[in-house]
Amino acid sequence: MTLQDSLDKLKAKIEGSMPKEFVDIMHSSTKQLEDSGIGEGVLKIGDQAPSFELPNQNGEMVKSEELLKNGLLIITFYRGVWCPYCNTDLGYLKRYEKEVKEIGATMVSISPQKENYNQQIIEQQRLGFDLLSDAHNDVAAAFGLRWEMVDPLRSLYNDSFRISLPEYNGDGSWTLPVPARFIIGQDGIIKYAEYSIDYTKRPNPDVLIDAINQL
Repeated sequence: MTLQDSLDKLKAKIEGSMPKEFVDIMHSSTKQLEDSGIGEGVLKIGDQAPSFELPNQNGEMVKSEELLKNGLLIITFYRGVWCPYCNTDLGYLKRYEKEVKEIGATMVSISPQKENYNQQIIEQQRLGFDLLSDAHNDVAAAFGLRWEMVDPLRSLYNDSFRISLPEYNGDGSWTLPVPARFIIGQDGIIKYAEYSIDYTKRPNPDVLIDAINQL
């Protein structure tokens, strides 16, 4: 079963248990984000990747420049522990940890959530790679991925779903990254890029291995 197969089943289960007005708000908000043109600003293959220094789940600072000394760098932008679609994505990505390491590449995931929540998902999924905390989604913004959740979606999350982004992220901005993956070369240039404005639709992680092998 591919990642998308699992996401489709998950979507049917989640949305099938919701009132229609909730589903309509979610779908409408995704359409508005797509129509906003945010995809035009996402960094592409051939662009210079922004450097970063972020804390991992243990509070240790991780520098992209240091990671790139070891080989290719694979970055996954992740919304948060509260997102079942993102958690499913990380679970599928985990299947390729060994293969990525054998190739000599390094994987990290970047999320706006606080370190304790990153530690929580690492323990739940038994992940073998770091989850980095991107306060205020500043690194996500540098990649062209940051967007702000506004009403009625914000109220739906806060009041009905009991998902308070200020609690998870530690700031009141209600911003998130568009889910995305990048492969960065040792020269700092983006070699592969994908993003999913509709967070329920994502490529299977095996495309990463194909892309790395082509490089």
